[in-house]
Amino acid sequence: MMEELDYSAYGSKVYRTTLDNGLKVNLLPMPNYHKTYAILTTDFGSVDNTFVIDGREQTVPNGVAHFLEHKLFEKEDHDAFDLFGALGADANAFTSFTQTSYLFSTTAHLHESLDVLLDFVFAPYFTEKTVEKEKGIIGQEIQMYADSPENRLYMGTLGNLYPNDPIRIDIAGSEESIQRITPELLYKVHQTFYQPGNMNLFVAGNLVPEQIVEWVKQNQTLANWPVRPLPKHTFAPTDPKGQDVIAFNTLTMPVARPKAMIGLRGISDFEDGRDRLKFVQAVGLALEMLFDDTSENYLQMYNKEIIDDSFGFGLEIERGFHFATFGSETNRPEAFADAIIAILRQANEELEEEKDQFESIKRGQLGRLIGCLDSPEQIANRFSGNLFDQATIFDEIESLSQITFADLKAALTQLVNEKRLTAFFVLPENFS
Repeated sequence: MMEELDYSAYGSKVYRTTLDNGLKVNLLPMPNYHKTYAILTTDFGSVDNTFVIDGREQTVPNGVAHFLEHKLFEKEDHDAFDLFGALGADANAFTSFTQTSYLFSTTAHLHESLDVLLDFVFAPYFTEKTVEKEKGIIGQEIQMYADSPENRLYMGTLGNLYPNDPIRIDIAGSEESIQRITPELLYKVHQTFYQPGNMNLFVAGNLVPEQIVEWVKQNQTLANWPVRPLPKHTFAPTDPKGQDVIAFNTLTMPVARPKAMIGLRGISDFEDGRDRLKFVQAVGLALEMLFDDTSENYLQMYNKEIIDDSFGFGLEIERGFHFATFGSETNRPEAFADAIIAILRQANEELEEEKDQFESIKRGQLGRLIGCLDSPEQIANRFSGNLFDQATIFDEIESLSQITFADLKAALTQLVNEKRLTAFFVLPENFS
């Protein structure tokens, strides 16, 4: 039975169903579009290195989720990328802290491309030789990240915000941790987290919903999935109150100019996914009012040469945690830290001074979000499953349109606490 969500204001419908094997499927037909985009996601990321399956706690090395993402494309006698290429489809994959996703876009051969996606993700093939080869490749990737000042700045900030949690560890793991990965371990992890009941498929573009569901059912029936217990995610920050945040740290690297980042750790918990979505949107609006390049704060910092065009900010939220970051190249890292922290300390008072900008900034964000409706990729990629209680982009637009200025102040009150602030600098050698 397929559920139909009617978004008549946008002339769109989303079709939703769950197959007998547990795979959740969301479909958005986009008439008159040539392109179709599909993304298959498992609820498994880099922080899930400890979990419970069948009543027993299991621990795996850091970097397994990312390693598995790399290896799934390679099969005994072919590479999935080659199959997609022969069909004229573009494919890719990515791993985050809490999810791993596999995707493709195509203007033809949708059925065949969908089969390739489902086949290569659900049918792993690992050998000692191929796993050992991949260790060398991922080891080089880890070294590349270690040599990147931008990555070290970001990971250093996370290390300050979450000093006792796997969030501080690069998604790819470490050169030491990936050495403990074996074919047997990859098969075990795949069997645990790549069950249909732990995954969702979102397809948007030139499609017929009933046809897509039938194709997926045929593919999954052929797979003949055995019934297994679903894993229980156990990740949660070691200190739920965030009292373990490290206030300051620096790193010296061969860079031309200092790089500075301020991190702010949130600790709010949300039982309802739509409340979580409202919080994220309210914080996003508030930060734009306080720090966007049209704000008074930005202009003052820019004119004082505390920041430059590299300045950026944002809120990241995933299963079990969220944090905000503010970063820039700057010749005055201490002044940068002082300025950002001073603004955050008086966030609600600062917001009041920018109150007359609220409606225009909200309209701007709504306009950008509505603009995403022209992109199958952005529509599907924005879908976050359980994080926002199955909210689609249309639900996001409705939620954002209802946010008030009071919601912004309430969200900042939840988020901002001086004891959960940190500063991290990447400094040139001999900087003084």
